[in-house]
Amino acid sequence: MDALNFPTYAFKVRAEGDQKQIFDEIRKKYIALTPEEWVRQHMIKYLTKEKKYPSGLFAIETGLKYNKLQKRTDLVVYQRDGLPLLLVECKAPGVTINEQPFNQIASYNKKLQSKYLIVTNGISHYCCEIDYSNGKLEFLDNIPVYSDD
Repeated sequence: MDALNFPTYAFKVRAEGDQKQIFDEIRKKYIALTPEEWVRQHMIKYLTKEKKYPSGLFAIETGLKYNKLQKRTDLVVYQRDGLPLLLVECKAPGVTINEQPFNQIASYNKKLQSKYLIVTNGISHYCCEIDYSNGKLEFLDNIPVYSDD
């Protein structure tokens, strides 16, 4: 797999027939190791190890309905009160981050109303904070550290 713009982490990887799989510590099972999954697993490790987000607040590939269509979020981190805090859209390293993934995550967020949005391809990471009371969006230099506030 491609080297990513994250710290180096240890992962459990196995071969199942001709397919590689990676162990997802949140879902507690092996998942097909696709380029997008490689990015998602790095983001999970980064958020839990570096940014101190509790793994028990993570939801991966959960469904939601948007405009009568069934969609699936890559990663949502909830607050302890059950409200969405962080919504992450992961793309494969070869995918250019342009307007499309931002439109995708924005459409999901119309339903979720998360405080933070992250779009990443493992190389480039974009994080923004949404101030719903003032209708403003601000791009941040860094992904915020977890806080119970």
